[in-house]
Amino acid sequence: MDIAIRPARPAEHTEVGELTARAYLDDGLLTYGEEDDYLPVLRDAATRAAHAELLVATDPEGTLLGTVTYAPQGSPMQDIAGPGEAEFRMLAVARRARGRGAGEALVRACVARARAEEGVVRVVMSTQPAMRGAHRIYERLGFVRTPERDWDPVPGLTLFTYERPL
Repeated sequence: MDIAIRPARPAEHTEVGELTARAYLDDGLLTYGEEDDYLPVLRDAATRAAHAELLVATDPEGTLLGTVTYAPQGSPMQDIAGPGEAEFRMLAVARRARGRGAGEALVRACVARARAEEGVVRVVMSTQPAMRGAHRIYERLGFVRTPERDWDPVPGLTLFTYERPL
């Protein structure tokens, strides 16, 4: 399948936010479901686009398949990145589009973007332990676990971390 990766358009922010939220909800990744404090953050694609690079994967008809937030050096959207590191967050693929390569294409786009960014020597990211399908993508693309960087954004939720040298 042909998948295009491009910046999200402002008119798509609501749809991108809902796609992100639905992916997390449908996969049971939010402790409190529809009442989870993180849900409004997932839905707020406009803020992500204002402070980072909001990318989308589309099919040839322009249907949104997935999204990711690429946070370059210095972006307030970075959670764990340090000097010389870019980060990506909130990788989400619509359930109907899973298994078609959209997630991998989005991760590859983040790695390519990091390579083009002056001074970036690695890409880092955080992921929930339950996101096993995403872990397989990361490992296939050369990311390695960095357990020494694992962290707890909220009590009871430990995020795994990965990095990929460039």
